[in-house]
Amino acid sequence: MEKRNEGEIRPAAAEDWEQVYGLMCQLENEELDREGFYRIYMEQRKNPDFCGLVYAIDGQAEAFVNMRVEGQLHHAAPVAEILELIVGENLRGQGIGKVLFHEACRRAAEKGCVCLDVTSGRQRTGAHRFYEREGMKKSHFKFTMEL
Repeated sequence: MEKRNEGEIRPAAAEDWEQVYGLMCQLENEELDREGFYRIYMEQRKNPDFCGLVYAIDGQAEAFVNMRVEGQLHHAAPVAEILELIVGENLRGQGIGKVLFHEACRRAAEKGCVCLDVTSGRQRTGAHRFYEREGMKKSHFKFTMEL
């Protein structure tokens, strides 16, 4: 576990689910389905292809990064993708997101990943600036369709 200021970075645990749920609701600016969230969160914690990390202060998850690693044919190698990265509103601007991001990068490199991807909604301009400051480049378009 890595200490940062008064907090520490540690693997997300099953018992963190409610705090992480609150963070995800902040990220999406809506109340997510609790039952669906709980089920998926618990499945991911058991799956070695997912890496969830929390920044905890006094045992409470105050920030979260979730990353998936998978082999991709067009790279002929493993690739990591940050699925979610959120710092609680009251702690933003203190470098916690940067610390979580770089820990995710370190763990992806440890798993032999050749690159790290992240998708961020067009409206999240602050997040775009953050990722570019951390060395990421806008290199793809992502297309989505609701089913």
